[in-house]
Amino acid sequence: MFKRKIYNKIKEWKENSDGKTALLIEGARRVGKSTVVEEFAKNEYAKYILIDFSIAPNTVKELFDDMSDLNYFFLQLQLQYRVELEVRNSVIIFDEVQLYPKARQAIKMLVKDGRYDYIETGSLISIKKNVKDILIPSEERKLQMNPMDYEEFLWALNDTSTMNLLRSVFESKKAFGDQLNRKLMRDFRLYMLVGGMPQAVNEFITTNNFKKVDDVKRDIINLYEDDFRKIDSTGRLAMLFEAIPSQLNKNTKGFQTKKVLNSYKTTDSTILSLISELKDSKVVSVAYHANNPDVGLSAYKDLNRFKLYMADTGLFVTLQFKDKDFTENIIYEKLLNDKLSTNLGYLYENAVAQILTSTGNDLFYYTFANVEQKRNYEIDFILSKRNKICPIEVKSSNYKKHSSLDEFYKKYSDRILKRYIIHTKDISKDKDILCLPIYLTQFISQSENN
Repeated sequence: MFKRKIYNKIKEWKENSDGKTALLIEGARRVGKSTVVEEFAKNEYAKYILIDFSIAPNTVKELFDDMSDLNYFFLQLQLQYRVELEVRNSVIIFDEVQLYPKARQAIKMLVKDGRYDYIETGSLISIKKNVKDILIPSEERKLQMNPMDYEEFLWALNDTSTMNLLRSVFESKKAFGDQLNRKLMRDFRLYMLVGGMPQAVNEFITTNNFKKVDDVKRDIINLYEDDFRKIDSTGRLAMLFEAIPSQLNKNTKGFQTKKVLNSYKTTDSTILSLISELKDSKVVSVAYHANNPDVGLSAYKDLNRFKLYMADTGLFVTLQFKDKDFTENIIYEKLLNDKLSTNLGYLYENAVAQILTSTGNDLFYYTFANVEQKRNYEIDFILSKRNKICPIEVKSSNYKKHSSLDEFYKKYSDRILKRYIIHTKDISKDKDILCLPIYLTQFISQSENN
């Protein structure tokens, strides 16, 4: 098993909850939820039972039909799984709990009983669809599990030192030098290509073969699309999902939903519902337009203007060329060797969106026009920090030109804490703009006092 940061968060829940709540770990399928939860159970408890509702027999599911006698319930459960649980030193795992909502509803009674701890895992929006007729337990805490971030990817490659060194350099704001930066960028581009899905990372470590890694990622994408079609038989969710790369490539003011779904009659309310379902899937991240770029961005969120990003950039790379054979997917070679054409620079934008999401940020962007110059400008991302905002512009080339940031500063200088350019070059400063190589992006969220 790969080392995952969420392990320590689960440990904090165990210590702080002391049996008073259950833990629900949400995330897209194949992100590693089941693996980390079972590993946690093995290490942190004397005994555990894992009920995988995708394969659980009816004899187990039927136990949840009548929870009036918990002594009988626990006795039967232990007999079924041949595990003798220890009071207050055992955990029962409800894996893929969305497949059997009655088990989730039982959490309230089980937590109140207090004998054991409970951890649930859930995937995709079916966890939302399947709970409309049950009582959601208030005793349930939630944790979001994302694909492996860059640091976790480095850990998987047995590199435990690079990220600490990068953190020190970020804090000092001293340049690496061109040669070292090129090496660090190549390492990060490798992460962009492989991505953070554990199966893909394992395939890369095992085979060092991009073709086989790509096959794994195609399987995951096909799985997601099958899930979308099960949930939405019209195929609209799958169409929106598949259109993410092309829509980012168009560099418009937002995702053009009606153009993607031009064969369907779509109202604004229908679009809102579809985007909400995509967001709930955890496969996609949504960046909303902030109509007023000020502190408390959520209050100015425009639900009708948004961009969609893939939660995992490695999957994004594969989705971009999913309709072609791998041998035609020149993006692997070009990206790894830093020969990516400028019209594929939105891959870096997706990578930044993934990093910002994994560090706990909601995504917002802002567009505005200069009437006199007859030009439109866009700020790729805006973060809210303390009582100020931090605009971010992502550049894959021509990083010395930053007219959007400049015009934004003219309009809102009193609101701005710091300005950032995320690019592929070394650390530098342009007036008050801090220019960072993309592999330092994750430290922006931690830099309030720097």
